Amino acid sequence: MDYNTLRHFADSWGLLGMFLFFLFVVFYAFRPGSKEVADAAKAIPFKDENNE
Repeated sequence: MDYNTLRHFADSWGLLGMFLFFLFVVFYAFRPGSKEVADAAKAIPFKDENNE
């Protein structure tokens, strides 16, 4: 494989792959029920904190 072949692949299929990955991440973040998961994740640092 030479540079031009890799460049052609990245320009076509690489861009499509990155766009599909972006759509997956956006839909995953805004799906129903993700608020509860995000709230649980943001409370992790304070889970073992003592209230002294």
